[in-house]
Amino acid sequence: MESKPQTEIQSFGVSTEKVGKIVSPNSTDKAWQDYVEPVFEVLGKIPESLGSFFSDYQRPLITLGLILGAIVTVKVTLAVLDAIDDVPLLGPISQLIGLGYSIWFIYRYLWKASTRQELLQEFDALKEQILGQHE
Repeated sequence: MESKPQTEIQSFGVSTEKVGKIVSPNSTDKAWQDYVEPVFEVLGKIPESLGSFFSDYQRPLITLGLILGAIVTVKVTLAVLDAIDDVPLLGPISQLIGLGYSIWFIYRYLWKASTRQELLQEFDALKEQILGQHE
């Protein structure tokens, strides 16, 4: 029978006894764990503290988000309109289109009393669709 040569296994301080824990052969292991464990405890409590914070302050956070969203929307809209206005002839053409629509609207709905009444009826129907029927 042949005997197999024995190979020597060197230990580099990694233990498989506890998963996720690195064991070092130095004496500073205990001191290192004394500093790391409180940090892990605090980091472990973050998800539940954030969850309770959001559940306690849900309405104010939604309101704050809507206000910030409105501010961003207004800024982006103004930037787009400013960019459109910088294009040659596009700004004056847009003004002419707006002037033409205003003239048509005045002629169509505001010139005669009967068309003003029609406009009020359409407005009331739209208000009723949006807000619901009031008694």
